[in-house]
Amino acid sequence: MSEARLLPDAALLARLVCPVTRTSLRLDTERMELVSDAAGLAFPIRDGVPVLLVREARVLDLGG
Repeated sequence: MSEARLLPDAALLARLVCPVTRTSLRLDTERMELVSDAAGLAFPIRDGVPVLLVREARVLDLGG
């Protein structure tokens, strides 16, 4: 089974918010992450499960 098929349910994704800012998350299917633009963090999706732990998040490079 490919990683693309291991996405969480769309209804679940619509309800999830950033644990830091409580703002919405956007799905990055290429990197399999939920991105919080407000917090500058990207949370991994592992085996179809969003990991919304700050210590597991990747810090976004916002300095273009």
